[in-house]
Amino acid sequence: MNTQPPCMLTLVSGLPRSGTSMMMSMLQAGGMELVVDGERTADEDNPKGYFELEKIKQIKADSSWLTDSNGKVIKAISQLLLDLPTDGSIRYKIVFMRRNIDEVLASQKKMLIRRGTYKPEISDEEMKRMFLLHLEQVTDFLQKHEAMDTLYVNYNRLIADPTDRIDSINQFLGGSLDVAAMSAVVDKQLYRNRA
Repeated sequence: MNTQPPCMLTLVSGLPRSGTSMMMSMLQAGGMELVVDGERTADEDNPKGYFELEKIKQIKADSSWLTDSNGKVIKAISQLLLDLPTDGSIRYKIVFMRRNIDEVLASQKKMLIRRGTYKPEISDEEMKRMFLLHLEQVTDFLQKHEAMDTLYVNYNRLIADPTDRIDSINQFLGGSLDVAAMSAVVDKQLYRNRA
């Protein structure tokens, strides 16, 4: 019988353009170790970097490497949460970023236009409907799995008043983070797409 304790992972998640990169930067400043590969470099959309790991995108096909990241932080967009192993071998602390949906859409649209990958045949209203439906599905999924402990963090409130939210994040992740260093990462100047 395997009595080995489960691997513990912290995940930063949310819709694209919801503040996940800023949260990764905050957790790093707070003293946590990130698992990133540096393949996606900083640009005009994310001047301070993306903090991503390419192989997380293939998690459905191969999740064997996850246990090597015990105690560390990985960024995974909300869609990928549905592909994580839920057999009890890994316990997840998920910091899930929420942001005003119209701001998410505006920011995403600007980024796609800049990259030349914007598809105007999908209307803003249809994209909003798809995003909101997806968020419902992910929220239901997270509630069903005991291995997933989730803290929802509102990006808009975090930017407006970081102190309370950072205290909540610190307590959720064990209470040993450097909250002053985390607070120093919050950059109101990067809050550009406002509803």
